[in-house]
Amino acid sequence: MASLMENLIDVLNKESSEYEVLLGLSQKKTPVIIAGDLEALQQITDDEQRIVTKVTSLEKKRVEVTGDIANVLNKDVTTLKLSDLIAMLTARPVEQKALAAAHDSLQAVIRELKRVNEQNAELLKNSLEMVEFEMNLLQAMKSAPETANYNRGAYCAGDTMGISTGGFDAKQ
Repeated sequence: MASLMENLIDVLNKESSEYEVLLGLSQKKTPVIIAGDLEALQQITDDEQRIVTKVTSLEKKRVEVTGDIANVLNKDVTTLKLSDLIAMLTARPVEQKALAAAHDSLQAVIRELKRVNEQNAELLKNSLEMVEFEMNLLQAMKSAPETANYNRGAYCAGDTMGISTGGFDAKQ
């Protein structure tokens, strides 16, 4: 049981470290989003993907270790939580303290990561809205009003003022 707890604490600490790296990347992403630097954003996203792969691997390992601990304790793995496990370790204060510290560290990093990611998502949403606004503005500039010229049959024969609706003009 002691080695299982050490494994769990080790996995949680490694997971927390990877989340801290991910948090750092997310924090670097904020000014990049504001600046609109797509190349830097792509690089950060690639780095994040590598970290997420590591976190996924550690998460699988954590699930395995938690399952082993649940089997030893004869508990249901689906209902066993880290907070319950911490409470069960009152007879082992050193392991209890280490597990509680790893749990608290992981929770704090994940909360901060969630906050930064929500902020970045809002910035990206605003950037997309600005791009959409600019695209609408460009399209509106192209569709200028028609002149009020009518032919004998009382049909509008007016020309469009402003830029023609044709495509790209290389001569301009």
